[in-house]
Amino acid sequence: MATSSIRVLVVDDFEPFRRVVCSALEQMPDLQVIGQASDGLEAVQKAQELKPDLILLDIGLPTVNGIEAAHQISRLLPGATILFVSQNNDADVVAAALSNGAKGHVLKLNVGTELLPAIEAVLRGEQFLGRGIK
Repeated sequence: MATSSIRVLVVDDFEPFRRVVCSALEQMPDLQVIGQASDGLEAVQKAQELKPDLILLDIGLPTVNGIEAAHQISRLLPGATILFVSQNNDADVVAAALSNGAKGHVLKLNVGTELLPAIEAVLRGEQFLGRGIK
């Protein structure tokens, strides 16, 4: 990875889960959380304003769902990498998420073991699908 830090936007409507994700990201010294959002509309606005390199995005968000937010963010910031972190494990939903600009998907229940490897993979340009996708 580059010597400058990777700027990360964390998007989830459940604030305690955002805290868990942010503390996990502190284990990677080259990542810097630059913002958080609690719904899809705010995610698009903050992505446009902060221009993160990596966006960790939930699918089930209020106002605008994560798939639509990913679609909008991909058009606004084509260079940003999107990784879904969601409890949704439906294969059709995951396929829709990936076809709207995401590079990977991790189930929330596997965040402890899969989030950091998933981030490393998508930042290398690889696709990452976590365990448990139906």
